[in-house]
Amino acid sequence: MSAERGLRRWHAAVDGGNDAAVLGAMIAEDAVFHSPVVHTAQKGRPIVTAYLAAAGQTLGNDTFRYVREIVDGDTAMLEFETEMDGIHVNGVDIIRFGAEGHILDFKVMVRPLKAVNKVWEMMAAQLMANAASKNA
Repeated sequence: MSAERGLRRWHAAVDGGNDAAVLGAMIAEDAVFHSPVVHTAQKGRPIVTAYLAAAGQTLGNDTFRYVREIVDGDTAMLEFETEMDGIHVNGVDIIRFGAEGHILDFKVMVRPLKAVNKVWEMMAAQLMANAASKNA
């Protein structure tokens, strides 16, 4: 199953700090990212990598943990919990993997509304900071 292989790589990347180079190597060239706060899907390895790296930097603090995992064929659903500025965040990553274990489609859903607003605020700041450091 492609999801099982891909999940091993995903968990290693998350445990390793969500390094953009590591993430980029596991994302398909034509991958699609569905954000909980951006209306349009983000398409292509560079932008998907940027979003996943920024998410890892903002959500991946010492309270982040996956609490449930469901795998079916090429798709995995991972429920996570974390805390951001005192706000409890509960969310789901839905990931579809290709035959080689590369990420083809990544969808994030977050609740409650206060958490969605906090994720939006912190992700926007992180994406801007990452872009500024690339241009410096």
